[in-house]
Amino acid sequence: MLRFIGLRVLHAIPTLIAISIVAFFIIQLPPGDFLTTQIQALEAQGESLDPAFVEALRARYGIGEPFWVQYWKWISGAVLYGDFGLSFQFQRPVADLIMERLPLTLILGIATLLVTWLIALPAGIYSAIKQRKTPDYVISGIGFVALATPNFLAALLLAFIGFHFFGQSVGGLFSPEYVDAPWSLGKVGDLLAHLWIPVAVLALAGTAGIIRTMRANLLDELHKPYVTTARAKGLPESTVIGRYPVRISLNPFVSTAGWHLPQLFDGEVIVAVVLSLGTVGPLLLGALKSQDMYLAGGIILIVAVLTVIGTLLSDILLAVVDPRVRFGKA
Repeated sequence: MLRFIGLRVLHAIPTLIAISIVAFFIIQLPPGDFLTTQIQALEAQGESLDPAFVEALRARYGIGEPFWVQYWKWISGAVLYGDFGLSFQFQRPVADLIMERLPLTLILGIATLLVTWLIALPAGIYSAIKQRKTPDYVISGIGFVALATPNFLAALLLAFIGFHFFGQSVGGLFSPEYVDAPWSLGKVGDLLAHLWIPVAVLALAGTAGIIRTMRANLLDELHKPYVTTARAKGLPESTVIGRYPVRISLNPFVSTAGWHLPQLFDGEVIVAVVLSLGTVGPLLLGALKSQDMYLAGGIILIVAVLTVIGTLLSDILLAVVDPRVRFGKA
């Protein structure tokens, strides 16, 4: 088992290095840079900047330096000191901007993950057990509708329902009076009252997909000889289904469980923009649009690291659950 984990860790290190290089390269692909964009915006408004001042800013931010020099300054500061650089747009450290939005992003991501799994797995099992019966058709029909509904449309519909029927303020995770208020029981309650809309939207498509996958996996197992043998021995149906078919059907979910780790960090960008959520996703979108390379690069790097770590954790969990994986037999 230790050898298996060691090999996975060794594979992860070059992957992280390659991802960081590609991420920094991609965010610099659009022509121009943040400073050029700002100068063009000021000139469009009839304003101008002193050329000497512009050159001083370019030297300060290292905009005129080669790609590899800019990359090394950024990645060495991020790895050694946790310094992801200064955001051009906000004139603040990137780490501070991310940490401000991280708590709400994690709350939203964890709540969505719990709701999705608590609903989807039992529904998928029940749908497989009731194959070609009314409950199966009902669950499958709801799943198809959920998969076909765009997230932004579901967000708009639920926001309207929340405002029209519950008198809830639309946009954000807090009522206006709690936005800048210190944390208290009242603010926590207000957060929970607003949390159901984005959680329901984000869990909609995810729940439908997991239901379909769980149903298909379990149906494959229920028709195998070992299930027939267990029934022939007179074991209770709950034992027959729960002891082996369900465990084996969960393997695909265990192998992809770590993929939810980066989703906890960045969330769903489109839904966050539609509902004006103060999460990391809209911050990344704004940084990419304004070519704020250090802010965009910092967020992309963290998401990439979490993706690799999540994949590593999934591999380890799958090896623990299914011994065939660590012995190279599956």
